Amino acid sequence: HDGGTGASPQASIKSAGVPWEIGLAETQQTLVLNDLRGRIRVQTDGGLKTGRDVAIAALLGADEFGFSTAPLVAMGCILMRVCHLNTCPVGIATQDPELRKRFAGLPEQVVNYLLFVAEEAREIMAKLGFRCVNEMIGQVDRLDIDRAHDHWKAKGLDFSAILHKPDVPHALHECEKQRLAEELESVLDMRLLELARPALESGERVRLELPISNTDRTVGTILGSEVSLRYGEEGLPEDTIDIRFTGSAGQSFGAFVPRGVTLRVVGDANDYCGKGLSGGRIIVSVPEASTFDPAENIITGNVVLYGATDGEAYFQGVAGERFCVRNSGAHAVVEGVGDHGCEYMTGGRVVILGPTGRNFGAGMSGGIAYVLDLDGSFPEKVNGERVDLEVLTEEDEETILALVRRHHEFTRSQRADDVLRKWNSVAPRFVKVFPKDLKLALEARLRARTGDG
Repeated sequence: HDGGTGASPQASIKSAGVPWEIGLAETQQTLVLNDLRGRIRVQTDGGLKTGRDVAIAALLGADEFGFSTAPLVAMGCILMRVCHLNTCPVGIATQDPELRKRFAGLPEQVVNYLLFVAEEAREIMAKLGFRCVNEMIGQVDRLDIDRAHDHWKAKGLDFSAILHKPDVPHALHECEKQRLAEELESVLDMRLLELARPALESGERVRLELPISNTDRTVGTILGSEVSLRYGEEGLPEDTIDIRFTGSAGQSFGAFVPRGVTLRVVGDANDYCGKGLSGGRIIVSVPEASTFDPAENIITGNVVLYGATDGEAYFQGVAGERFCVRNSGAHAVVEGVGDHGCEYMTGGRVVILGPTGRNFGAGMSGGIAYVLDLDGSFPEKVNGERVDLEVLTEEDEETILALVRRHHEFTRSQRADDVLRKWNSVAPRFVKVFPKDLKLALEARLRARTGDG
């Protein structure tokens, strides 16, 4: 609708999405009716520009207000809509050092703009008789829609559903503490903290075997945060904490896990597995007694390794859509992926030992992917706007072999075993996905090193 990303095609900017007012009103009403609103902070955004927008959002039920485009404009953005092309003429959305020199924005410009927004919102609050924002949150009856009703464009429209205020004695804004202390104490990660105490306190190696189910979410994240608090970015030596789970891991398994923590799942994992992986290792494999072909079956969900910065991940099976989206440093091996693989990837290495979905490599600006293209269909599935397809170099072959060997070591994958045994005939079937931006950056670095140009 009126928000969105600078990477959107111009033709879709005004004809996609839903006004934030509708989503906010529905969210507010549902939370209030279920007596949940007092424990939840609601934020809305989508083209907010003025104090009037803030006042309307608060009256509809928002606690917080997200601004993005307008502050960018205050810093010099001229809405060229080329954020994804690395050609921003005012040096904001670009990594090109020559273009970045053009950036003239200052923090004070954003501060000044937001002060104007706050002042206008304060004036509106004064007119309505509210002393603070909390007093006005959810007071939809104070919205005047008479002029909208009288406007010729609005004839026949009924706003009563959007402007409905539930007639219940429940909170309209966040005013209670979340009642999660007891629930948090019972989550699997709290048990992991206790079992892994020798590793956390003295660096002793810990080996654990535990069941897991899909109601166990973000397993390993609290444990990983404790490792980071105690040992910083360096984490622990490899495999200091090695945990083997059996079952189905819930959403965000292994999110943000740091170096020194190895998490294994014998079974499968849900969406967002390895989100923000920060140096740890994740291994998802099928049970030994499985009768199906892992390379033909889904073993992990969508958006795996989203925003990972470091570490390794091995999946004995196929992943869903958006595999390794925004990966900036992790190394991964998987036996097939869905649509939009390696989307917006900026670093790391990915080996895919099977088919991919469409739109592979969209927005990819760094890292390298190696795809085993057995049927020759892969080039048709690649988004060629930002990447080139190349044959393997000797160095590439060494990288693939090293990763596939580790994949086989950790998962006992039959697909990995086939690749290793038939390497001479399989190697030519690998396609190297090489981002154009990375190629330019490497060439520029080489020129700077040699003093050429």
